[in-house]
Amino acid sequence: MGGFLDKPKTAKHNEQGEGNKLLFGVSSMQGWRCEMEDAYYAQARLGNALEGWSFFAVFDGHAGCKVSEHCAKHLLDSIITTEEFKSGDHVKGIRTGFLRIDEVMRQLPEFTQEEEKCGGTTAVCAFISSTQVYIANCGDSRAVLCRQGVPVFATQDHKPILPEEKERIHNAGGSVMIKRVNGTLAVSRALGDYDFKNVKEKGQCEQLVSPEPEIFCQSRQDTDEFLVLACDGIWDVMSNEDVCSFIYSRLKVTSDLVNIANQVVDTCLHKGSRDNMSIIIIAFPGAPKPTEEAKEAERRLEKQIEKIAREEIESNQVTEYVELLKCLQDKDDIVGLPPGGGLQSKYHVIERTFKEVFPESPCELYAYDEL
Repeated sequence: MGGFLDKPKTAKHNEQGEGNKLLFGVSSMQGWRCEMEDAYYAQARLGNALEGWSFFAVFDGHAGCKVSEHCAKHLLDSIITTEEFKSGDHVKGIRTGFLRIDEVMRQLPEFTQEEEKCGGTTAVCAFISSTQVYIANCGDSRAVLCRQGVPVFATQDHKPILPEEKERIHNAGGSVMIKRVNGTLAVSRALGDYDFKNVKEKGQCEQLVSPEPEIFCQSRQDTDEFLVLACDGIWDVMSNEDVCSFIYSRLKVTSDLVNIANQVVDTCLHKGSRDNMSIIIIAFPGAPKPTEEAKEAERRLEKQIEKIAREEIESNQVTEYVELLKCLQDKDDIVGLPPGGGLQSKYHVIERTFKEVFPESPCELYAYDEL
């Protein structure tokens, strides 16, 4: 949903922190969309009765940002104040918290004004204790847990074409057309979206669009390296394996999680993502640490790319940035590109080199759309 800009907005909102032996980094960028509809929450130490707990969440709004922003502010409280969560039944507490915030929002004045539809949001969140990781997903944002650089767990996107989702939609009197609920909504579970939740004879979780999350509990292991929460603007252009292998390789070069998160977002933009993009990387104690060997390999790679770019400019008389990118994409002799990221993750090196040769020429991001 929503239109596109002539040029992407590439300014990023970043946050980082640590607590309970976890580190996290956040990157969030509007990109090509006319409006920023993503929101997030990140807290490595919840404090009070949940001192040993952490909570992270990404919300991908559609048809506006009101629902995603509201959920970013209030979902945590909606969950941890449930009797189930307080009594130790965390899975039931998370489910109840999701359903409760969906009902509460429905009654709020800002979401009931007839002249303005409130839209909705996907939600993916994680509670991390000293022994467990609880992951809840509602929609097509995604959580991926990585060990040894590969995904060992991932949530499933709630799409209308999934058999279970399609059956519920049909039972509620709806249809799935062009892979969308009633031909309009691309996700089958979400918070908000009350226009799709008005079948009176059906329960809250039996509507065309359900607010019910899928909840998973993973026991923490010493081999846990990092957990990624991200909206579909990331997953549209990078697979679970791509994201894990890319982040794994970057952690051997830098411990700056914001820097790595920004690299993921920029790489996805260069790979063609036209959506808002938000990602939280949560590093466990077992995450890779930077090594001098990896840093040196990175320096050699960037020098190699710079050398090839200069040779291309000189030998083929390349004078346009987009033309240079196209030429380099055809090169198969660039050794050591980051796995999962490819040449797109090194466009900043190409841009820097081009600007050194042609300081007055533009390197417009919108040109990437022509590749």
